[in-house]
Order: sequence, then C-alpha cells, then structure tokens
Amino acid sequence: MKPLDKIIETARKAPRHIVLAEGEDGRVVAAALRARAEGLAEITLIGRREIVGEHLRDHGGEKQDVRIEDPATSALTERFAFRYHELRRSKGVDREAAEKAVREDLVFAAMMVREDEADGTIGGAVATTADTVRTALQVIGRAPDAGLVSSFFLMMLCQPHHAKKGAFVFSDCGLVVDPDAAGLADIARMSAQSYQSLLGDRAKVAMLSFSTNGSAAHDRVSKVVEATNIARAAQPDLLIDGELQFDSAFVEAVSSSKAPNSALHGQANVFVFPNLDAANIGYKIAQRIGGATAIGPVLQGLAKPANDLSRGCTADDVFHMIAVTVVQAASR
Repeated sequence: MKPLDKIIETARKAPRHIVLAEGEDGRVVAAALRARAEGLAEITLIGRREIVGEHLRDHGGEKQDVRIEDPATSALTERFAFRYHELRRSKGVDREAAEKAVREDLVFAAMMVREDEADGTIGGAVATTADTVRTALQVIGRAPDAGLVSSFFLMMLCQPHHAKKGAFVFSDCGLVVDPDAAGLADIARMSAQSYQSLLGDRAKVAMLSFSTNGSAAHDRVSKVVEATNIARAAQPDLLIDGELQFDSAFVEAVSSSKAPNSALHGQANVFVFPNLDAANIGYKIAQRIGGATAIGPVLQGLAKPANDLSRGCTADDVFHMIAVTVVQAASR
C-alpha cells in the first residue's frame, strides 16, 4: 500500500470532525464532499450559506451532506465572541473587536476547534500562510509539551522514476526561520513523532548540514551537532544522527563511505534542515525537479490540529490534508 493510501485508510478507521475555514471555495467543497463520501470525516464548511450551497450543488452535493456555519448568523458566534475576548483581552482586544474577529472565517473555524466543536481545522486555500498560522497560534495555542510550533512537509516518492520510494518528512519548511540548537532539537523530536503517528513506522531522523561528521568546521555545523545531542539526551530512544549531508542520510552507499558509523545507514525518513532557507528550497527542488508529491505545510506543536494549504492547491491536495488532519486528531 502506498504511504498516502495508508494515511487515508488510517483516517477512515478513526474519522473525526474537521472544519474547513474556506467553504466558499470550490476546491474546498469538492474535497469536503469526497472526504464525507469516503468516510474520512464529518465536515463543517465556513461561509455564507447561499454561496457554500451553490458550490455544493455544482459538485453534486447537498446541504445535508455537510454542516455549514456562517459566522454572521451562527448560533455559536455570541459564545465565541465572549471566549475570544477572554482569551485576547490581555493583548488589548476589547469586546467589540472580539465580536468582529470571530466573524472572520479563519478565527471562527479555529474557535470551533478550541471550543471542542470540531477536532481540527484547515485553511490557506485562500488565506495566506501568515494569516492561517497566526490565527492557529492565537486561538488554539501551543501544546504544553512543545517548545515551539513548527511545520513539515510530507514528501511522497511514489513515481516509477523514484529510485527510493516511500514517505519522508522534511522540516521545518514553512515557519521557523532560523532556530537555535534547542529549537532545532524540538523540531526534530516533533517531526519524529509526526512521522510515527502518520505512517505508523519508526522515525529515523537525520539532522542535515553541509558537513558530515566533522568534515567541515563552522558555527552552523556546531549548531546542528548541539541540536542532535540535545534531542538525543531528551529522548534517548530516538533514532537520530547528525550532522549529515543529505546524500549521507539518504543513500546507503554514500553513508557507508562518508558516515560508516551512522546508526541511520542511509535510511533516514525524517530530514531536519538547519534553517528555513535550506528547508524551503530543498522541498521545492524535490517537488519540482524530483517529482515528489508535497503535502503541507502541516503544523506541529499546537494544542489541537490546525493545518495550512497552498493557495495554488487542488481539490486532491485539500482532501489529502483532511486525511492528515484526521490522523493527527485521532492520535491525540
């Protein structure tokens, strides 16, 4: 079974309630109907009822197939405004501003998750990543055991031309610009946990650098080494190695030559990049030149699942993110 099919099947076995913040977008509606039909999730679409209804009809669905919440008229809006005011008044948000905020689709969707009206939320098909992530951080918040909130892309190598096939985690490709050693260690540990919860296999974590096992001396290399040691000390059972160049982590023959004592033996499935520059460039090269399917950015370290989409996403991309969000919710 292909990794993506495995995630979809895992979601089908433990469906959850997912709220989609951009219910007035046709791609989102098409994905919602598919997720509902295939038994992955109960779905709430946020938006104006008449516009959401038009999209539902355009895609062969009916209003009874999903739940629709319009923040302007919802019975939940008053309670959400009160709760949001409680949450944000220390930041200078008064009641009037709170009432205005919860009428925004992203905020309303995140409040549904915070208030246990849904298990996870997805945005970003229309909204920017900055707005989507900021809302998740402000409303849902960081998990108590997470040092920071970060992100990853799930990279699928499943095409005939891929010499090595499977699912791989690349992090952090979308959020933390330049983590220090402690932050990088936290990203590594969360990424390993994300891989294991989504794929059901043991994570093998490579801490990437332009150096392999001391082949170069630089402060940036030292940061990766320190992060590896911090992660290993915090979680002794974590299978992790670094610093490693990508080929030493991914190709067994190269690992044998460059890093013969590595515990990974060129079989890493979680790749932690030293900064956002390297990670974002790396995943896009793998996607655009290598033909990998990239799902994400998936957020980790939040109290409850909230995920982002690319504004260029397809209905299939939204459907796959629904499946990922369901598995995240079910694993808590």
